[in-house]
Formats: sequence, C-alpha cells, structure tokens
Amino acid sequence: MKYICNIFFYFREKMEMAHDTINVNGTLLDLSEPQVMGIVNITPDSFYAGSRIQLEEEVVSRAAAILEEGGKLIDIGACSTRPGGAVVTQEEEYDRLKMALPAIRQHFPDAILSVDTFRPFIAQWAVNKYGVSIINDVGDMSVRREEMFETVARLQVPYILMSTSGNMHDMLMTFSREVQHLHALGVKDVILDPGFGFGKTLDENYAIMREMERLHALQLPLLVGISRKSMIYKSLGVTPDEALNGTSVLHGYLLQKGVSILRVHDVREAVETITLMKKLIIPV
Repeated sequence: MKYICNIFFYFREKMEMAHDTINVNGTLLDLSEPQVMGIVNITPDSFYAGSRIQLEEEVVSRAAAILEEGGKLIDIGACSTRPGGAVVTQEEEYDRLKMALPAIRQHFPDAILSVDTFRPFIAQWAVNKYGVSIINDVGDMSVRREEMFETVARLQVPYILMSTSGNMHDMLMTFSREVQHLHALGVKDVILDPGFGFGKTLDENYAIMREMERLHALQLPLLVGISRKSMIYKSLGVTPDEALNGTSVLHGYLLQKGVSILRVHDVREAVETITLMKKLIIPV
C-alpha cells in the first residue's frame, strides 16, 4: 500500500508538467493533435504480407509514400515480433537496418525516424550513426529492458514503452513503476503503448481498449499499433489483407479515447480518419 501511495503522489506531482510535445533531435513535435507513424517492415515474415519490403529501392519508395500521404513519423523494424515468429539475430537485424537507414536518410534528411527494436546495441547505433529520433521498444521483459532504459537515458531520445499486461490494472501498475524509473534515469519523453496483440487474448485486447482513457492518469502521450492485427481480422473472420476497414473503425474509437499516435500500415486512411474525427471530437 505504501508503494502504491508513493506512485500516486509521484504522478500527481508530474501532472502540472504534462505536455503535448516531445523533443525530436532538438525540435518539438506537437502531439496536441494526433499524428500518424508509418510502418516500414524490412522483414520477410511480417504477419501482413503487404508490408514486407527487403530492397533499398522499396524502402525509399515506402518512406516517400508515408511522408506524401501525411505521415509524420517513420517506424523502421528489422526484426519481426509477430506471435510465434522467429527472432532474428542481432547481426541480421543490424544488416537489414544498415541497408535501410542510410537510404532513408539520404533521400529524406529531415524525416523523423523511429527504430523498432528491443536491443540496446541497435538502439544506440541507430541514434548515433543515423540520427534516429525515437526508440520503439517492444521489450522482452528480461534484463535487456533495464539495459535499454539506461541506453535511452544516455541517448536522450523519446522512448516508446510497450506493455504486455493482459488487464488495465496490471498495465497501470507496471507502467507507473517503469515510468518512474525512466524519469529517475533522466529519460524526459516517454510514450506509452498498451501493446495490443502482445501477451493478451483477443478479449483482453478489447477490454483494455474500452478502458484506454485510464492511461491518461500517467499524463503521457499514448501510441497504439492495431493496424490489421489478429484482434481485428479474427473477430471479422477475414485475412490481414481484408482488415483495413476494421482498422479504421477502431482508430476512430481510439482517437475518442485520446490517443496521440497511430502506428499504421495504411497512412492515407489513418490521416483521413484523424481529419474526420477532428470535426467531431478534437477542438480546433
């Protein structure tokens, strides 16, 4: 009980410091209106076949499309984290990113790049070598996560913290502990990701979604990645290729819950969803 009270008072003190911006390479990114993060999958086995790219020209073309369609951030992943998927070695992840990051930087030097990795070495190399702005950590709940915390604290970049908790109570408690620890280490910008599809049953995903507004107690931006996931296509009895409509419906619902960043495969459709939802729920 004493620990819970300490957590409560810590976040009550932080409430006055809550902000709608994150610092990306010295520039403030405004999250007072929702933004779209486009996915670049440099993997041969992503659950959504339509997102898989492996050649340099495909990477550049995909990055260009994200920006042209209104995406504000580009999230690059070189190690598939789909349930049941094989985890590639650090060397393979490094080689894939070594092909993609310089190509994107050459063509889009001002793009805000995020790297989707749970490996501290990859995070440090990507930030130092290619000016990656954000680390998106799916986490593996091992000693490596503590090492990642220390790494992003040294790098002083925004950090996307994902949860594998299967219910909102446990998620809030775990997030509270981890965010307090990150702030103590000196990490200034933390973005929370409830981790839909990770460590959760289909019903648990929807139960957490219904309670998303409770995460605002932590006074941090929220990111969601539900694009074409099994919680959608299994519920509808379709394939990932046929799950765009369901994705857009849930994006609209999540925007009502105050989500700041949509991580998506389909950028144009997500931008359009935000545009229309702004007419209804987001003050101009």
